[in-house]
Amino acid sequence: MSRLIVRRLLVSLAVLWLVTLLVFVATLLLPGDPARAILGQQATPERIAALRAQLDLDAPVWERYLNWLGGVVTGDLGTSTATQGPVNDLLGDRIGASLVLLVAAAVLSTLVGLALGTWSALRRGRAADHTVSGISLVIAALPEFVIGVALIVLLSTTVFPLLPSVTLAPPGEPVWSQPSQLVLPVLTLALVVTPYITRMMRATMSEVLDSGYVEMARLKGIPEKTVLLRHALPHAIGPVAQVIALQLAWLAGGVVVVEFLFRYPGVGQALIDAVNNRDVEVVQAITLLIAAVYIVVNLLADIVGILTNPKLRTEVTR
Repeated sequence: MSRLIVRRLLVSLAVLWLVTLLVFVATLLLPGDPARAILGQQATPERIAALRAQLDLDAPVWERYLNWLGGVVTGDLGTSTATQGPVNDLLGDRIGASLVLLVAAAVLSTLVGLALGTWSALRRGRAADHTVSGISLVIAALPEFVIGVALIVLLSTTVFPLLPSVTLAPPGEPVWSQPSQLVLPVLTLALVVTPYITRMMRATMSEVLDSGYVEMARLKGIPEKTVLLRHALPHAIGPVAQVIALQLAWLAGGVVVVEFLFRYPGVGQALIDAVNNRDVEVVQAITLLIAAVYIVVNLLADIVGILTNPKLRTEVTR
């Protein structure tokens, strides 16, 4: 098992290194000149040349990449070209705000998805099962910004004006100081990923409930609750963990749209501002951060899936 975990970890590190290459090349292809974007269209060629030299934009591409990669490894994400301050300071509070949003959405969607999927599997073929499957299919077909706008119309502006449609926390104040402003963003993200978890949990649980060991447990007279919790759920969680990981990893990227929609002061809003300002260092840092979260979550899902699925663990270790 230790050998397997080390192997997966090395593969993840290799993928992360490839991501650094892609991120660096992609930011080089952004249109416009960072120096001109900072100084404005009226800047003289001399001032632009001086700023380019200050920002090391005239250095060879390979040298700039190695300098940036070395800073990433040591925890130094560079200096923002727009604010001339450290990127670490710029993103510190925003990362915390986004983590609050992501953790709340992840916990809510996972618990609701597993519960609904299990409940639907226990009522296969009934009206409740068809209702859950139909609703989850409709919601899964909607993009996150459509769900967000629908929630704003329903709960903030027209039908039931109960919640703020945008973030109201003043600069410097934590977003969780006003919990009401977190409801719509969290609910939007949770509604986007819950249908996939529900449908996968329903399919996996249905297969497990028809298995021989579950049937044998029932024939022995074991209470249905014990059969469900000790025999069915542990075998169903393994395959579902992969889907949960993919959906939770999606949250790291989907949060960009949701934060922009609700004017939420997180890394998603910071990424949009950085692209508009041609702030390459911030774009690189946020993109790499999102990719790292995606890779780490999938790595943890692989490990959880192996540990909770005896068949998969045996097959992989062979």
